[in-house]
Parts: sequence; C-alpha cells; structure tokens
Amino acid sequence: MKQALVDDTEDVSLDFGAEEEDRALRTIKIRHPVATFFHLFFRVSAIVAYVLCDWFSRSFPACFLLIIALLSFDFWSVKNVSGRLLVGLRWGNHIDEDGRSHWVFEAKKISSQNKTMATEAEARIFWLGLIICPLIWTGFFFSTLFSLKLKWLALVIAGISLQTANMYGYIRSASAEAGYHIWCTVKKDDKKIVSS
Repeated sequence: MKQALVDDTEDVSLDFGAEEEDRALRTIKIRHPVATFFHLFFRVSAIVAYVLCDWFSRSFPACFLLIIALLSFDFWSVKNVSGRLLVGLRWGNHIDEDGRSHWVFEAKKISSQNKTMATEAEARIFWLGLIICPLIWTGFFFSTLFSLKLKWLALVIAGISLQTANMYGYIRSASAEAGYHIWCTVKKDDKKIVSS
C-alpha cells in the first residue's frame, strides 16, 4: 500500500505553458525581416519600374532589361529563400538516375522542437505578395494588349510567367502532406518520398 502511494505522488513533468510559448513565438511580428523585405522589394520594384519606366526613360531596351532583372531576382529570392524561411515550403525539379525529370513539392514538418517556424505576419505577407502581384501583371497584360503597346507584351508575359510559376509551386507545396521526416516530398505522380 505504501509503495502505491509513493508511485502516485511521484513528480510528473507536465508541459504547462508550452502552447502559450508556441503561440507567443508565432505572434512575434517579423522573425526574418531581411527575407520579408526582399520578398516584397523585387516584386514591387518590378511593378513600379514597369509603370514609371516609360516616363523616366525612352530607351525600351534599358527598361526591358531592368524589369527582367528585377523579375529574375524576385523569382530566385522567392523560390530559394523567402518560401523556405517565411512559410516553410519549397519546390523544384529533380532529375533521377534515369534522366527523367520529377517536380518536387515540399512542406516542412511543424514540430514542437522546431522553433524556427514562420510567424503569422510573415505567412500573411508571403501569401499576399505571392497572389496579388501576378494579378497586377495580368492587369498589365490586358492594358498593354488593349492599348496596342505590343513591344511591352513580351515583358508582361515574362512577368506573368515568372510570378505564376512561383505561385503554382507554392500552392502545390502547401497542399503537400507533411509527414515522415523534416521535409516531406510529393512527386508529380503523388508518391511520397522522404527528403532531407
């Protein structure tokens, strides 16, 4: 009987406050300010340059190259940096040993040990920037088409293509099921594989 009392009064560590700690970590406004800044900087800069370039410069090739460079920097920074840091998603192409191409869409597994997860503010900034900017470029497409500025059409199509590719990749990554390892991968044929 005395042994049963000792077992019942044994110290058990309860994890009180862990949920509040996780919530406090997620409510920190911006945990990755540089990634958040560059996520929006290149996107907004490309849009502003497109709108104002005709007013400040009459050189179409200079404007074209500037905007293509900004769109390329945006594509690279969103695909390789801000997607991983701000929302824990990544996507890309993998070539297997047979030379076949596989599109890989990954979502980072959220665990209590992982303290580097994105905050709600960062995720909101990421998704708003990812969705609104292609819509703006689509508006530019119709305005360019109806105003018959056909030389700008190739630039607008490039803007739509680069930003829509990132948007598609991250929407597919967000729908990937988190699972077995730190990163769960879903191939194009929807078979799960484990990746590091």
